[in-house]
Amino acid sequence: MGLSLGLFIEGAVALLLALTLGYCIVLNRRLTLLHADRDALRLMVGDLVTATSLANQAIKELKTTAVEADLSLTSRLEEAERFGIQLANHINSGNALMQRIAKITAAGRRTPAPVAGLDLLPGAPAAAPAHGTNKVRAALEQLSTRVHNRGVAA
Repeated sequence: MGLSLGLFIEGAVALLLALTLGYCIVLNRRLTLLHADRDALRLMVGDLVTATSLANQAIKELKTTAVEADLSLTSRLEEAERFGIQLANHINSGNALMQRIAKITAAGRRTPAPVAGLDLLPGAPAAAPAHGTNKVRAALEQLSTRVHNRGVAA
């Protein structure tokens, strides 16, 4: 019985050693895979760091470009405002001039026809005022026609 009990214990120990050896082999394979995954993870983290630094650089360049575009747009808007103000001033001046011309034209049309023998200008001969008045009327009519044509064209 002593021999069989010793043999049984030795067999149990051998079986436990075989199971331990098998478990160590499985554990070694898992550790090898884990180390391989760790190396792949290390490469992936390195790639991620590189991509992050490139993205940060691109963001800085985009910010710089946005600031330059904003400055350019601001200067163009200011220039457009100046041109708009100048254009408005020119339009107002043109309107005022057109109104003055229209008043002169209207006043020229309302003037009575000169009576023969009356001098419009002191010291001028009698024939001169009629001839000069005709020239003024002709010029005013041409001006009135131009103003009217411009008004129709606009």
